[in-house]
Amino acid sequence: MSAGTAVPTRLRPRVEQSLSARLARSAAATGGGCHLRTDQVAGWLAERARAHRFRVERVPLDGLDGWSFAPGTGDLRHHTGRFFSVVGLAVTVGEGPVPEWRQPIIHQPEVGILGILAKEFDGVLHFLVQAKMEPGNRNLLQISPTVQATRSNYQRVHQGSGVAYLEHFTDRSSGRILSDSLQSEHGAWFYRKVNRNMLVETEADVPVAPDYCWLTLGQIGELLRLDNVVNMDARTVISCFPVAEPGTGALRSDTELLSWFTAERARHEVEARTIPLADVDGWERDAHGLARPDGRYFRVTGVAVEAGSREVTGWSQPLIEPCDTGVAAFLYRVVDGVPHLLVNAKMEAGFLDRVELAPTVQATPRNWQHLPRERRPAFLDTVLAAAEEGRVRYEAVHSEEGGRFLNAEIRYMFVEADDTVAPLDPGPGYQWATPDQLSALSSHGHYLNVQARTLLSCVNAGAVRL
Repeated sequence: MSAGTAVPTRLRPRVEQSLSARLARSAAATGGGCHLRTDQVAGWLAERARAHRFRVERVPLDGLDGWSFAPGTGDLRHHTGRFFSVVGLAVTVGEGPVPEWRQPIIHQPEVGILGILAKEFDGVLHFLVQAKMEPGNRNLLQISPTVQATRSNYQRVHQGSGVAYLEHFTDRSSGRILSDSLQSEHGAWFYRKVNRNMLVETEADVPVAPDYCWLTLGQIGELLRLDNVVNMDARTVISCFPVAEPGTGALRSDTELLSWFTAERARHEVEARTIPLADVDGWERDAHGLARPDGRYFRVTGVAVEAGSREVTGWSQPLIEPCDTGVAAFLYRVVDGVPHLLVNAKMEAGFLDRVELAPTVQATPRNWQHLPRERRPAFLDTVLAAAEEGRVRYEAVHSEEGGRFLNAEIRYMFVEADDTVAPLDPGPGYQWATPDQLSALSSHGHYLNVQARTLLSCVNAGAVRL
């Protein structure tokens, strides 16, 4: 090889330096995408709702077609043995106002795919979203990822039609993977449930089916300011978008933040094991479902569904129905010009790793009304009083997983704080982190819980400016 000749290399950059800038450009593009203006999305959703027949009717658990209570255990299972089941969970914890309890929980060991397809139009990244019906959504139809499917769905256990656009996420030659991670779901209602969250870019021509459209990240951000428009599955994928660039600084270095979180995980003593549903005491079954006599937490109920736009047009299933609207809020402070969020190392019995980073407050206030103030979640009263004090910088009600939960809504908030309510040394279980630090952690599984990821998606898409 002659002098001056370039030496060939098989190496490639570990990180695509331009990707965060491309995502930022898409987040700034709010005027209109290649398909719809943002102000046309509501009309498009209404038109897609009129194009199909949707009906959800409550039915007794004993009347669910294809579901039954297993002899001996009492577990509620599908006749195929697939999809999911409702079993019991026995929990013992080392600290907290309730040291032990038993509850029903959804056991769904298979890993699903939540995938958003990206394509560049006129120099701006757009994202293919779906108007998807979920039986548990109060308004049924919401903006969803390109693909939102359990393994049972895309393997067609239900013997229905195939999942549109699935090949972009299962065939590595169909596009370029921009992010890919396994993320947890609601640890209070799912036992060790994870989904694969994917962002894939394509350069191919993609036919747009009637229930799909292309939107910029900025358009999605505008929709995230509205109640019950962008579903949970879309939000969690957006939270994993690789938008973060190393910031100018933070109260804690990345290593210090990880060390604190590792110590929090190590100190929590949690024993959570599945048990027969028949062994869950304190819960009673009646014509409406399975619930606690005091009406707190949630009930397991049944629905029969008709949905003309789904792979199967009719089915029945159990759903978890929470007792009331929850609250999930980040307190935030700007420290030396850099926004910081107050995260909570929160234990949830269904988590694989016991503890994940959660918003400052994550609670359903009604569940805590019977306890004295000192035993309620820290900062809950601060968040509930924030609206009257003019400290709320973002607020919207978003639906949770509409395929497994009925009318499950959380009021998501960013609340401005100061040293009087949230000191820079916040005490055990809490730490300050920048949005960039959380965004970097979201590229890995089991660091941020699904409620924290919803709030992070609002930052990533520009729905909130801190």
